This record gives sequence, structure tokens and C-alpha cells, in this order.
Amino acid sequence: MRKTKAKKRPLLPDPKFNDQLVTRFVNNLMLDGKKSIAFKIFYDALDIVETKKGDNEKTALEIWKDALTNVMPHVEVRSRRVGGANFQIPMPIRADRKISMAMKWLIKYSKARNDKSMALKLANEVVAASREEGAAYKKKSDTHKMAEANKAFSHFKF
Repeated sequence: MRKTKAKKRPLLPDPKFNDQLVTRFVNNLMLDGKKSIAFKIFYDALDIVETKKGDNEKTALEIWKDALTNVMPHVEVRSRRVGGANFQIPMPIRADRKISMAMKWLIKYSKARNDKSMALKLANEVVAASREEGAAYKKKSDTHKMAEANKAFSHFKF
């Protein structure tokens, strides 16, 4: 590469849970630079998850982290042109890309839900994903199915 690689900027942990992963999620959730509103939506969603969780001993933050790990894909298909034909080649995903894809899918499919507020939508999607249900989890399983179906082309690696 001609240019030097951009340095990763350190993220400040969030004020309530002191967790960098929460800040990263809130940064993805944020619209138009309104970070305080994004934090409010996230914390309200975790409060709703806390009320919905029932008897189990996990906290709302642990349920959210479980949902995130359940939505994380391990392989994806990437297009590669070989001999005039395009092939979908399954490739393993880097750890930071796994996390960012999971976060973006959770947010995307939360927005698509039919609930009153964004906090409620996010809470319902997090609870569904932690139970291995919901649209974000379905997206992950579809990605894995696509990679499994195209396993025959894995010898065309980049």
C-alpha cells in the first residue's frame, strides 16, 4: 500500500456500564451526531430488557452481549471473478468485522420492527436475538447457509 494505515482511535467507555463495546454500539445507533439521544435509546432499551427478562439471573447487559454473539457471523461470501464467471466464495471474517456486522444488523432489523419507540424496537430485537430468534439472527443463519452452499468454490480463495 502507498499510504500508511490509519490508526485505530481509542473509544471511551460508556458512563453507565464502563464498557467500550456499548460505546461502539451507540456510535452505530447514533443519527446526525446526536450521541446523547442514542445513549438514552440504548439505556431505555436495556431497562425494557430488564423488565422482560423474567427470572433468569443474567443482567440486561449480559442479555445484550449474548444477543450480539448470537448474531455474529463467522463466514461470509465474497464475489470473485474467475474465467469470465462470478463465484461466491466463502471467507472467514475478521473479529472486528464480525462485531460491526452484528451491531449493524441488530440496529437495522430493530428499525424495521413495528413497535412504538426505537427503545422498544431495540429491546425486542435484543431479546429475540438472545433467544436465537428474530430477523437479525435469521440474517446470520442465511449468511451461513449461503457460505455452506458455496463451499465447493472455496478453492478460489483470494
